[in-house]
Parts: sequence; structure tokens; C-alpha cells
Amino acid sequence: MKGFTPFFSVILVALLASEHSATKLNVPRLRLSYKDLLSTNRSSIFSGHHGQLSLTAVFLDEYHDRLFLGGKDVLYSLTLGPVSTESKEIYWPPLPGNREDCVQRGKEPQTECANFVRLLQPYNRTHLLACGTGAFQPMCAFVYVGHRGEHVFTMDPTNVENGRGKVPHDPSLPFASTFSGGELYTGLTADFLGRDSVIFRSMGGRSTMRTETDQKLLHDPKFIAAHLIPDNDDRDNDKVYFFFTEKAMEAGDREGAIHTRVGRVCANDVGGQRVLVNKWSTFIKARLVCSVPGPHGIDTHFNQLEDVFLLRTKDERNPDVYAIFSTISNVFQGFAVCVYRMADIREAFNGPFAHKESPDYQWGAYEGRVPYPRPGV
Repeated sequence: MKGFTPFFSVILVALLASEHSATKLNVPRLRLSYKDLLSTNRSSIFSGHHGQLSLTAVFLDEYHDRLFLGGKDVLYSLTLGPVSTESKEIYWPPLPGNREDCVQRGKEPQTECANFVRLLQPYNRTHLLACGTGAFQPMCAFVYVGHRGEHVFTMDPTNVENGRGKVPHDPSLPFASTFSGGELYTGLTADFLGRDSVIFRSMGGRSTMRTETDQKLLHDPKFIAAHLIPDNDDRDNDKVYFFFTEKAMEAGDREGAIHTRVGRVCANDVGGQRVLVNKWSTFIKARLVCSVPGPHGIDTHFNQLEDVFLLRTKDERNPDVYAIFSTISNVFQGFAVCVYRMADIREAFNGPFAHKESPDYQWGAYEGRVPYPRPGV
């Protein structure tokens, strides 16, 4: 629904301990030195190719009991369980000529013009989807990892697909993705210059989807995490949630202020008509607030989202969302963990919308009749 921007609702449950209680909580239940760890004979050292382990992607596969690692021009497979030094390696450089093109376009040969593996996602029971920057020409391939109990690790380097929209061109830029139902949902900057910030849906049998180019939707975002969370037993109502920070555009915010958002799209969104062909018609976002509770905490917003972890419960529709925040305000510096209930997040999305009567007006709650179907569903 064009013309509607979601109201940035406040949702908060803070886990902030007092100085006294925090001291108690910070005492670990078990202390183990590096020397003690080695003496248990339950660990081994893996230092990568020629002792250089520059990791850019990590995926722990509990089904296969494997740890998959991605780095600069390389993929690794390590077995878990009993201590084992067995590892397998795949050399995966950029396609011929791409490294040279990258250098000619002004990028650094060592730190940018390589294939930095950024994405490792399980594709099916026997294959892994791997995507890398490809010397600023992203590429993806399927890695055969075998069946459970096997340690197979092979790739056809000639069977490579275009990775644009799946990982950023620049190895230093953040992004977030989740793979579900044969489709990849990704929040990233999808162009060579790192300016086109979008949420993509790619792969699968449906057409590619993306957000509109509109700063009200995504204003210089930094994507942190993406998760598919069902609304109910009807899988047609599944939503994909993106957690990110962006530059604030609300009235009253100082220039350069950063807000943390949670955005979502409907997984079954097929786009709209006219200018919304192959564009999300259900994207909506709300503000995610983490602050010290009470009247004295009004200026203690932790606005820099660092990471997100979903603690799954028996009800797959209602995981607890744990988020790590930092702050670099002029008032104080520090870190915090805030936990959010999915019911509260959904309530925010079901609340009032914000809109602007014209570009010169301030944001305000939309008080008109909510159209049917409701924007965002």
C-alpha cells in the first residue's frame, strides 16, 4: 500500500542489572584457562590454510555434525564430536578476469579484490548454498556436503550463479539473510557503490522481489539479522523480520541520529501493480527501543544494535528476541541486552501508522480510516 508508513511504536523489556547485581551475574560458572582446555584432550587447533584463518562466514550444521567456515578465496569443513583434526578445503577464487577488473576500478587487491565468502546456508539435506563477493562481482555456488555421517565436501567451480542481491559487493558491508522454502530473503546494499539499500527475495520459483528506492523505507540501513517467524498455523501468514539500524528521519531528532528498527514483509507477497511490480507491497517497520526503565532513563537510549538472537520456545510463533545494543551518546557509553516478546512486536505492527501530509509536514499519527486490506498484511 503506497502512501502509508508505519508508526514507529516503542516496544521494550529491558534486562539491565544494577551495579551490585551485575557484579554477581558477571561471575562465570566455570573458569578454564587455555592450558587447562588443551589438557582435557577435547579440543584441537585449526589455523586454516598456511596458518591464515581470516573468517568471513561461519555455519554450525548440527544435522551433519559439521562446522563450515568461509574466508578469503576458501571454504572449510570441520567435523564435530570426538576430537578430530580432519578437515576439508575448497579453493574458491573469483572468476577469471574479475580480480583484475576489481583492481582497475580502484579497489584494494588484498583486502577487497578477492572472493570473500559471506553466506553459508543449508540448501537441502546434501547441499550448502555458498555466496561470496567475487572481487566485487558477487557469485554463488552449491556445495555438496553428503549425507549424515559422511564427510564429503566438493564444489563444481564452473557451475557458478550470479550472487547479486544475495551478498554485498563490498566485503566490509553488513548484511542479513535467512533461507526458507527454497527462497533467500536478504537485507543488503546491492550495488557496486554500496548505496542501493534493499530487502530482496531471490531464488525459488517466484519472481525476485525488492523494496522500493525510497529513503522513508530504508535510510542508510545497517542490517543485523533476519528471521522467518510464523503468525499462526496458516503458513500463508508467515512473516520475515529484519533487524537493522538506520538514520532517523522523524521530526525532532538531531541530524545523524540512529534508530534501531524491526521491519517485516509477508513471505507470500507477490508484489503490487504498476510501479509496484516485483516490489514488496507489505513492507512495514517499527522502532525497537532499548532504554533504562523509569523517568531517569529517558536519555539513556542504546541505539546501536549489535546482534540479535532468537530463543525458540515450544510455540514457534512466539520466540523471545534477545538484542545486544551499544551507545555512543554524549551522556554515557555502555552496552545493554534487551529482550522483546513477539506478541509485543506484533502489537506494534497492528497499531497506528505515521504519515506526512506533504514533504514539508512533520510525521504524525494517521487518523483516517485504515484501508482494507490493512497496509502491511
